[in-house]
Amino acid sequence: MSTDNIITASNLTKIFGAFRAVDGISFDVHPGEIFGFLGANGAGKTTAMRMLCGLSMPSSGNATVAGFDVYKEPEKIKRSIGYMSQKFSLYEDLTIRENIRFYAGIYGKSNAFIKEKTARLLKQLHLEQEADKLVRSLPLGWKQKLAFSVAIFHEPRIVFLDEPTGGVDPVTRREFWNMIYAAAGEGITVFVTTHYMDEAEYCNRVSIMVDGKIEALDTPAGLKQSLQAASMDEVFLKLARKAVRSGD
Repeated sequence: MSTDNIITASNLTKIFGAFRAVDGISFDVHPGEIFGFLGANGAGKTTAMRMLCGLSMPSSGNATVAGFDVYKEPEKIKRSIGYMSQKFSLYEDLTIRENIRFYAGIYGKSNAFIKEKTARLLKQLHLEQEADKLVRSLPLGWKQKLAFSVAIFHEPRIVFLDEPTGGVDPVTRREFWNMIYAAAGEGITVFVTTHYMDEAEYCNRVSIMVDGKIEALDTPAGLKQSLQAASMDEVFLKLARKAVRSGD
C-alpha cells in the first residue's frame, strides 16, 4: 500500500445556518486501503462524504480527491470516483442489464467494454438468468450487491460507499464485505461510512466521528489498545462519553 494520499482533508467544515454538521475535520486516505468513516446516525458522515464527492461545497477548509480540488474541480472528482448512496441508487423500472449500460454510458465507456464486462459481472453475481428482469424484482441484498458492482463498473480510483449494508441480513453483509475486499485487491480505494461498529474490524483504518468532529483515527487494533477496549462498540461508547464530558 502506497503512503501517498489519494484523499486529503484539512479543517474541512460544513455549516447549515447555525449548525456545524462537519466541524473542522482533517485526515488522509492512502491508495488501495479500506478506510472506515464511522459514527452514529447524524454524526456528519454523509455530509462529509458529499463534500469529498464534489456534491456539496464546503463552508471552509480544504480537500483533494484523486488529486483534484473539491472547490475548483468537482466535475473531475465525479469522473474519477464511484459512489453508492445509502438510499438504493439504481433505477427500479429498468432491467439489470439496462442499469449497467446506463451507468457505464455516463462514464463514456465503449460498447465493447460494456458488453464484455457486463457478461463478466452477471456471471460473477450469478444473475445471468435475471439480467432482463426489472431491478425492483430483486431482494434487497441483491440490489445492494448490484449497486456496488455498478459503482465500480467503470474502474474508478476510489469508491465511496454510504451505509452500504444498512437493512441487510448478516450473511449478505459478509458477502458484501467480500466484494469490498476484492475491489481493494484490484487497487480501488474504498471509503465506507457505517454505523455498524463491528464493520470497523474489516477496515485498514477507521475514523470515528462524534457530533461533526473526528474523535479518533487509527487501525481498529490501535484504537482498542489506546482506549483499553475489547470491541469497537466499546471504543465508540468511550469516545462518545468523552465528547459529552468535554462539551459540558
